[in-house]
Amino acid sequence: MKATAQASIDLVCRRYPALEECRADLLAACELLAAAFRAGGKLLVCGNGGSAADSAHIVGELMKGFVLPRRLGEGFRRALEEGGCAQAEYLEKNLQGALPAVSLVGETALTTAFANDQAPELGFAQQVLGLGRPGDVLLGITTSGNSANVLFAADVARARGMKVVGLTGQGGGKMAAKCDVCVAVPARETYQVQEYHLPVYHALCLALEEEFFGKE
Repeated sequence: MKATAQASIDLVCRRYPALEECRADLLAACELLAAAFRAGGKLLVCGNGGSAADSAHIVGELMKGFVLPRRLGEGFRRALEEGGCAQAEYLEKNLQGALPAVSLVGETALTTAFANDQAPELGFAQQVLGLGRPGDVLLGITTSGNSANVLFAADVARARGMKVVGLTGQGGGKMAAKCDVCVAVPARETYQVQEYHLPVYHALCLALEEEFFGKE
């Protein structure tokens, strides 16, 4: 991992000293995600309530520029021009490099239909079954570590040959045993766990952006 990427993890631990105990897991999660992206894999993210909002937030930071510009360059413009695009310069100027990530929380038609027709706690698992491939990663966010729909998604991810990263509260709950890496922040009260989750996933997004789009 680049030194600048690791510095993003170091920074969050300095700003939030209680997260120092999570440093090793944060680095491991970053390295796991970076390896997946390098190999052409993607990230699937899920969670409930505030963690659903966090899922969408994470995807937003990965699929466009977060801090760095992520310019695509003249090679991309030439490819557009060769494909007959009349506004290649505009697209090259405004589109940004993306790390492929999908939030599983926004598919309202699918999840409500599946809840009604099949099983309400399997909406995320069904999406992992359909979208997940070996080499992909599931990031399951559950403040308690015991959210049934996130746990089932992790089970399916493992069966599909995916890696699993958990983002939980202290102890990790049942989720910890299903993860390749579990970042269990030092809090148990839901809102306090969520207050730590934000800087944790911002640090991961910053580190990954530096790894793939930084100059070092």
